[in-house]
Amino acid sequence: MQIELLSYTDLNICSHAIRTCWQSFEKGDNGGEKDKELIDRVGNKLKHASTLEHLNYSFYIQGISRACLQELARHRMASLSVKSSRYTLKELKEMESFFPLCEENFTRAGEFLVFTSNQAVNEASIYALENLRKLLVANISNDLAKFAMPESYKTELTWSINARSLQNFLALRSSKVALWEIRELAFNIFNALPQEHQFIFSDLLSNA
Repeated sequence: MQIELLSYTDLNICSHAIRTCWQSFEKGDNGGEKDKELIDRVGNKLKHASTLEHLNYSFYIQGISRACLQELARHRMASLSVKSSRYTLKELKEMESFFPLCEENFTRAGEFLVFTSNQAVNEASIYALENLRKLLVANISNDLAKFAMPESYKTELTWSINARSLQNFLALRSSKVALWEIRELAFNIFNALPQEHQFIFSDLLSNA
């Protein structure tokens, strides 16, 4: 998977929102160490997490499975714009058969599928991919053919989320009991954040 941070809110917007409550603007340092300490104290330690909602992040996420996307969509306080299976399946229709199962065809299938650590599951995904390809070649419409799409099929999306909701996402999805793929996504999202913002989230990550 690939993660690109497209945009983010400056820290001084969050500190300004916090200082609005006490009218203490003169104590700010435009997103510097004083403001970072304030954000950490009020937003994290004192749990006035609504102040963190003034920080927003937009990511371009590529190469996750539709299974992972389904779990990502459960985090409701976020906006998702997803690659459409209605309009983009031409990329598969133009491919040659993925059989016989050999190293070369596994590599080709890997352009479309997220593989697991289980060979039997991966082979089953390729069978499903080939069946989907055949439906498209037979000019079955994308809207119908996509019902045969394997959960391992790769997709991509633009994902926007505020810091409070991102805290919840990272705390839950970095856990060792989370789906392995979304756990990898959680750590990659954290690593894509601006370094000066990571203090807001670092204590929430589970390395167990």
